[in-house]
Amino acid sequence: MADNRTYGPDPLPEKEIAAAAAVLAGALGDLHRVLRRSASRRAGRVPLPDAQVELLRLVERRPGVSVKEAAERLGTAANTVSTLIGELAGAGLLERERDPENRRVVRLRLTAAARDRIADYAAHRRDLLVAALDRLDAEARREVVRAAPGLRALADLVAEEE
Repeated sequence: MADNRTYGPDPLPEKEIAAAAAVLAGALGDLHRVLRRSASRRAGRVPLPDAQVELLRLVERRPGVSVKEAAERLGTAANTVSTLIGELAGAGLLERERDPENRRVVRLRLTAAARDRIADYAAHRRDLLVAALDRLDAEARREVVRAAPGLRALADLVAEEE
């Protein structure tokens, strides 16, 4: 098996990378759960199930995505996505439109209420993170702030793998 990784001038040992990846995965999972609960509580809302959030985020990134495309991108059955769409449409967060060129295809768009909810949630998450960063010591805060662009790039790479 060929090793296609590109290393800089001082590559980290494989064991060190694996250990850091395990710590990072745990920390990111914990951070996600705590931010989700806390931001929802601050917003005075019951958190949406993860599957609904994933669908909303997909539609946010790809307005007009079809049900079939959404199912493929989320790696789930079309009937599961249809159920999620029904729930989100019923909650006033998702709009369904027939494709004008192919009336059998349904296109999905966020409602204004969904965009407001997403923006509100993002603001609460940002405020929670700013408050937590303020409590870190200066060096740890600098390390986290410096790591942010790399973490974004890492998330994008992992998303590409899907």
